[in-house]
Amino acid sequence: MRASLSHAWPDAADVVAIPASLFALALVEMFHPHRHDLMKLDVNVWLAVHYAQIPLFALAALAISALVRGLSGVAPAVRRAAMFVFATSYIAFDTAAGVVIGIFVAAARASGDVNAWRLAIETIWTHPVVGSAPTLAVPLLAVLGSSALSVGAAAAAVALRDRGSSWPPLLLLVIASFGIAIFRTHAWPGGPLTFGGMGVAAAWLLREARRA
Repeated sequence: MRASLSHAWPDAADVVAIPASLFALALVEMFHPHRHDLMKLDVNVWLAVHYAQIPLFALAALAISALVRGLSGVAPAVRRAAMFVFATSYIAFDTAAGVVIGIFVAAARASGDVNAWRLAIETIWTHPVVGSAPTLAVPLLAVLGSSALSVGAAAAAVALRDRGSSWPPLLLLVIASFGIAIFRTHAWPGGPLTFGGMGVAAAWLLREARRA
């Protein structure tokens, strides 16, 4: 039997904060530089984006979690675990492959001897766990995080369907969550389409809940 929608949820703060968290991350990802030569990065933009992503990844995970607030069962439990894995994986990945790389590139330029820093930078960048472009494997934290995001979105959709939400926004929530995995980047187009699409789905679901 489906649980009835709570008349106390969502409140006005939820209606604004949940989609806003996802849209904010999508907007930041629009400015994420595409890496061609690490030594030629626009370091200021690179660091600004990666510093901003640290809290926004956490807020995005909390936003998806808030969609199923108060629900119990297997699907909400899976969603909680998956969102925890997504947030921790992507924050660690962002810190190493984003912030640390940016700091090292800035230091390399300031030193006047870029080549002296190149090995250290490439070692982080190609690291199989924290790197963004491992030489012989997939970037573990990035893949783990994007997979967890999709699992969490699917689990949230199952829980919300049981609560009475309609299929279209639930399908959008799940499909959008695969954007990073499909495009293999959280820069454009992967990140903006993923979090923007999930933001639209969240706003749609919240509107339905308010009308119930």
